Amino acid sequence: MTTPPRPTYIVHLHLHATLTDDQYAEILDALAGITPRLQPFPPDAAQLDITGALRYFDKTADDMVHMIAMRLAGLFGVRTSAGLAPNRMLAAMAAAAGPPGHTTRVPHDPQGITTWLHPHPVTALPGIGRATADTLHRYGLTTIGDVADLPPATLQRLLGAAPARLLAERAHGHDPRPVTPRPAALHLTAHHLAEHDTLDPDQHRRAVLRLTEELGTSLRDAAHTTDHLTLTLRYADRSTTTRTRTLPEPTAHTPDLATAALILLHSLGLQRARVRGYTLRADRLRPATDAHHQLSLDAADHRARAAEQAADRARHRFGPHAVRPAVLADPGPRHPTGAPPRPRP
Repeated sequence: MTTPPRPTYIVHLHLHATLTDDQYAEILDALAGITPRLQPFPPDAAQLDITGALRYFDKTADDMVHMIAMRLAGLFGVRTSAGLAPNRMLAAMAAAAGPPGHTTRVPHDPQGITTWLHPHPVTALPGIGRATADTLHRYGLTTIGDVADLPPATLQRLLGAAPARLLAERAHGHDPRPVTPRPAALHLTAHHLAEHDTLDPDQHRRAVLRLTEELGTSLRDAAHTTDHLTLTLRYADRSTTTRTRTLPEPTAHTPDLATAALILLHSLGLQRARVRGYTLRADRLRPATDAHHQLSLDAADHRARAAEQAADRARHRFGPHAVRPAVLADPGPRHPTGAPPRPRP
């Protein structure tokens, strides 16, 4: 007789507090004492697979979540909202649906999952942005249940094959990803030191674009994304200026990073500032597999990402300088008047 598989219990915790890196690390250490199957989501969330811990602590899943919340409140004064579900996506959605101090539980049986999930608006699914939602709404698809009931071929005609498959899986509550214990990377940094103090706005822009290219490549190589950039400029007198920006969604896509970084550069209002050094830092890193990219109907976006993947493969094979954007190509010597130099006979 075959033993039925043991149910999986995933907890997604939102920490309702502003935490320093050290405080967040202390909370992770406390959670690791409950289960080693812990995945951090800096700066204020974490997921735990408590399936194996239930027998160790001799508790039900609900009692275990209550114990976790009480420990965090007693040790750190942090209130939490929690989602308890059979997979990671449902747990995260459940946690987002509850107020601080509340646990939202998703049933484990298929019918219970359907009953809980399908009345939610389609925008509650991860990766559903305004453009995709508008397309679905035009055809009367406003809830997750509407999408789940739609024939796959019809959904593919509306969104395209790949986005339709992903959306259909999410609409049926499927998420095969396990909780993967891994250290929480704090940040990645790219630096550029100019040979001379720089006044030229075009040189400032090229330097920042060079940093975003380097940072994007590093993020993709490490299989991470970021949703927070910090730009720091160091001037000739050794003073510095820093600006930060939160991105619309976690990304490692270089054009997205470049857009945010150039906004930061423009916000500095540089006029006659003599800049010597540039630093671009990506904070709040998370694994790329856990960052839900907004489903897009823009074919140009898909082409740009495919081209970026091809460029990464070329760099891995032929070296880091095998491919680079045209805007970063050496413009050659410039005439003081701005006219190109004349070729010598």
